[in-house]
Amino acid sequence: MRNTAKFLLAGAFALAIVEAPAAQQQQNAQQRQGQAAAQQQQTPTFRSAVDLVTTDVIVRDSKNDQFIADLKPTDFDILEDGVKQELASMVLIHGGRAYNTLAPPPAPVQEGIILPVARPTNDAAGRVFLLFVDDLHMDFQQTPRIREIFRKMLKNLIHDGDMWGMVSTGTSSISIDLTYDRALLDDAINRISGNGLKPTEIIKGQEGADGPVELRYRAHVAFTTANQLMSNLEKLHNRRKAVIWVSSGYDFNPFEKSRLKEQLGPCDDSGGDSSGQSNCVSSNGRVDPNLQPQGSQFADAELVRDMADVTRAANRANATLYTIDPRGLVAGGDIGENVDPVEWETYVSKTVDSLRTIADLTGGFAVVNQNDFDKALKRIDAETSDYYVLGFYSSNPDPLRRTRRIEVVTKRDGVKVWSRTSYSLRPTPTDTTASKK
Repeated sequence: MRNTAKFLLAGAFALAIVEAPAAQQQQNAQQRQGQAAAQQQQTPTFRSAVDLVTTDVIVRDSKNDQFIADLKPTDFDILEDGVKQELASMVLIHGGRAYNTLAPPPAPVQEGIILPVARPTNDAAGRVFLLFVDDLHMDFQQTPRIREIFRKMLKNLIHDGDMWGMVSTGTSSISIDLTYDRALLDDAINRISGNGLKPTEIIKGQEGADGPVELRYRAHVAFTTANQLMSNLEKLHNRRKAVIWVSSGYDFNPFEKSRLKEQLGPCDDSGGDSSGQSNCVSSNGRVDPNLQPQGSQFADAELVRDMADVTRAANRANATLYTIDPRGLVAGGDIGENVDPVEWETYVSKTVDSLRTIADLTGGFAVVNQNDFDKALKRIDAETSDYYVLGFYSSNPDPLRRTRRIEVVTKRDGVKVWSRTSYSLRPTPTDTTASKK
């Protein structure tokens, strides 16, 4: 019995010796798997996407300014930041009808990403117009003239088969989704009403650290609304997207001296501080050049930034902005407005230049300082009826190169080529999250 017990004990001891390394190995293996999983969770996952970059191109004869409709894919060269790109697609729009000359191939497949097979669309024909009514920056007295301009659009620009939408920034309260129903436009036109600030309202209005409070709020609403519209237009592909931006323009620091005088009030030359510096407006009406409203020196830079944001969004959406100033040919100020003539001229010049900049940066043009709106609308109609849509996949993989220059040239002599000059990569989810913080 004792021998049997010793034998069993020895066998159990031997079995334990054999199983211990196996258990230790299994435990070590589990630890290694846990460490690998932790490292995999800590290692960031990088994903890249390749989008087809498209741009509208208008080619006209230099002599008679007629559209040239017989160009082939081999007649075009596209340069991105000076580097030639391979043309992936080409669509000719002539007389509002689409002709697919070169269909785009599927986007290059990235490692680790499975994409569905690209299928051609059958809705590429037709035009898309978005009417942007910035009534927060249009004079109420100009309301009849503004409505007449939109009636001219209905007659000379928006035709049957065109898709259009309409949005206002202020009290006109217009929001019409994209539709083919032209009858809705006539009803919307009757609701348009200018609600802009008069010069005296700007001068006597409340001042904040960044300048006139009400004026800056209205500008913020206008540009925010415009950016949202550009984001929505980005979802439309293979369409000619034209935004008709009707506004009297933007100036973040208008009538600066008059506003300062209104804030400080008049005083005599004896007023001043211990150093003898005048700290108010003298009795002769001159403003101390050492005094500037807080933040006013940054007003122009902020306006440039806001315009750059909206034009980048438009270029991403391949949308062309055409700006129209309903004031037409601007002469002197309103008779009922007691405004310094020099400040008035500066104000008009800045607002007009802002409209030119918005249009030029997206390949459109500004209808300013002119009263012949019929001619301008017919030109927009021509530019949106005859054009090419060229597409390419960028050969530059650098995601940090956000904004890129585009140049389109043709191998045919004696022609004029128009196209947008840049585009911006769409913000990544990380960029969007960071901007909200």
